[in-house]
Amino acid sequence: MDIAAPPSAPFSVALDEGIAHLRLTRPQAANALGVAFWSAFAPAVAALDRPGTTRALVISGEGKHFCSGMDVSVFSSGAMPGPDTPAGREAFAASARALQDAFGVLETVRFPVIAAIHGACVGGGLELAAVCDLRFASDDAYFRIEEINIGMMADLGSLQRLPKLLPAAVINELAYLGTTLTAARAQALGFVNAVAPTPDGALEAAFAAAARVRGKAPLAIAATKRMLRYTRDHSVADSLAYVADLQAALWSTPDVLGAIAARANGTQATFAALAPRPEGTL
Repeated sequence: MDIAAPPSAPFSVALDEGIAHLRLTRPQAANALGVAFWSAFAPAVAALDRPGTTRALVISGEGKHFCSGMDVSVFSSGAMPGPDTPAGREAFAASARALQDAFGVLETVRFPVIAAIHGACVGGGLELAAVCDLRFASDDAYFRIEEINIGMMADLGSLQRLPKLLPAAVINELAYLGTTLTAARAQALGFVNAVAPTPDGALEAAFAAAARVRGKAPLAIAATKRMLRYTRDHSVADSLAYVADLQAALWSTPDVLGAIAARANGTQATFAALAPRPEGTL
């Protein structure tokens, strides 16, 4: 079923049996991320998480490209204040953090986020893909840190998340030279999970992965995502201590016994949904 999004939102949101699909809908602008996107995206994703019934989210783009990055209109609309005074620089930094937080919501939701990528995935589009949990691409997909080619440093996550996902030499090449990473090379380097011959094939692969997630215990999925995020930013010793406490807090005997019984019987286990989240807690 379609889910109501703000009339000005440059994307659609649908939810079908626990699998959500957020589709960027500005094909005439190569799905560039304008002012309307930044105000609507995080609330829409948070709304999917709040009831506790969404199991996975697929993100894709209409038209020839996944996402061409930040719409240049953002820089001329007044949405980003000019850093020409101390007050302006403080406001600029706050605006940058707000944009970062819009993508960061994908890390804090309790379900995996899966990108289906075709054509251009550059600039802010690459930063969007980098924050997703899984990435499936078509043969024609390509990736680029575009910001360095237009006189600026990337600041929405590429320089922070990509070093956790790609070798240092490759990151340096992308960040300093502004070169293009093909889909085949991205898969060989482990950034992309699989490459399909067509955009439709990439979208099908993303939905197939979402369907597999839907068959797992939601509580175990949510705990695993939380643990993986913690591990990314902490030492092995700290992460082992954290997982012991997290497992103790979230262990579900009914889920474990149900999964074991379903496997033995060759059936599909059923699991309770997550509890709803209070408004404003994401």
